Amino acid sequence: MEVRADTYLWAIRMYKSRTLAAEAIKGGKVKLDGESVKASHLVKVGEWYTMNIGHHKKIIEVTGLLEKRGSFDFAKEHYTDHSPEPEKKDFQPSAFFSVNVRRDKGTGRPTKKDRRVMDDFDSER
Repeated sequence: MEVRADTYLWAIRMYKSRTLAAEAIKGGKVKLDGESVKASHLVKVGEWYTMNIGHHKKIIEVTGLLEKRGSFDFAKEHYTDHSPEPEKKDFQPSAFFSVNVRRDKGTGRPTKKDRRVMDDFDSER
């Protein structure tokens, strides 16, 4: 069986569509043993692919060829994930929501006067 790289990455559910997989390969986000690869490259068992998906780096080893997209459990049998664990990020509080401003439940929406008081409170910090 011969399977194209874009079809394989789509079938093992690394990308939502074959078009997205082909664009990622064309954009240089998918590497075969550290080298750029074409979307038409024929995948072989034992090859290692490195992908940058969003902010995550995925490293997979091909253990079986898959041409059609199926369930995640079925797709997982056709590759081995060697990706490093994602780094734990320190929690950063939201810049858009002030937790110090509290309103009593059932008081309804803030009035103009309430809004001015809240804005003044935010500007003092």
